Amino acid sequence: MSVTVRIPSPLRRVTNGAEKAEVQGGTLEKCINELEAQFPGIRERLLDESGDLRYFVNVYLNGEDVRFLQGLNTDTKPGDELSIVPAVAGG
Repeated sequence: MSVTVRIPSPLRRVTNGAEKAEVQGGTLEKCINELEAQFPGIRERLLDESGDLRYFVNVYLNGEDVRFLQGLNTDTKPGDELSIVPAVAGG
């Protein structure tokens, strides 16, 4: 069993339309590295130049915002679900 990553519509251009991906993980950072191996270019859309999550990208592990856990060092385990949610602004 692996970690399921839900891909939002704006990133599906990078994933050839895939709505979800399966990774082995261990930590959020390892999950992102595995996503990059499967879908080159996705990391630069998730992480900034310093390697931190971009301000407008939210990642949830089983419904909890990883910013309130351990960020990129948040542990993942088989059966977990990661959701990538781009921030929405407007008015």
